[in-house]
Amino acid sequence: MRNINDKTALITGGSKGIGYGITAAMLHENMKVAITGRTKDTLDAAVKELKKIGTGEVLGVVSDVRDYESLRQAVDTLLSAWGKLDVLIANAGVGHFGSIFDLTPDQWNETIDTNLTGVFHSVKASLPELKKTKGYIITIASLAGTNFFAGGAAYNASKFGLVGFTQAMMLDVRQEGINVSTIMPGSVATYFNDHTPSEKDSWKIQIEDIGQMVVNLLQLDPRTLPSKIEVRPSLPPNK
Repeated sequence: MRNINDKTALITGGSKGIGYGITAAMLHENMKVAITGRTKDTLDAAVKELKKIGTGEVLGVVSDVRDYESLRQAVDTLLSAWGKLDVLIANAGVGHFGSIFDLTPDQWNETIDTNLTGVFHSVKASLPELKKTKGYIITIASLAGTNFFAGGAAYNASKFGLVGFTQAMMLDVRQEGINVSTIMPGSVATYFNDHTPSEKDSWKIQIEDIGQMVVNLLQLDPRTLPSKIEVRPSLPPNK
């Protein structure tokens, strides 16, 4: 079993939703976590609440995954604080949904640039340090990365691409001692796509469930690698 006490992590898009849930789970394990977000006010508010959780440490870094240099600076900020990087959680994502007749070029570009190119930027910026620590990379994909649906052209393309990128990258880096997994959740109770979680979302995967899953992956003996994990609600409502 891998000891994750005092390990460091960079989580993109960590100010809310799945990223927030993963951060909270890590703090309970006494990890040091840097979270990124594009908006300083939202990031500051999240860090304030996260500092009340667990025994770990947390800091916020304003960063946009669409900008490679922005990710390099985020890694440098983490290294200045804690000296090493053990874990990357590439979580930041957006969703634009609608018929291909209505999907705009700007919506397409934002989706691909954030959900796919943004993960590439996050990985490239982190790899030199993760090679030193024989670290772990986890990308947050989606069941939409294997199940296409009407109105999902941009989102499906980004998540299909993300799954393929992660699996190929896993083969590239495993001989360096770096573990790589992708988690593909179904319906999660988050603020994604302007949704506000409520009691009606109690049947969905909760953000703390994803957080526990990430902790379990990090603690698993490194000789064993769950490289692709599909996650779905146990009992969705009948349609």
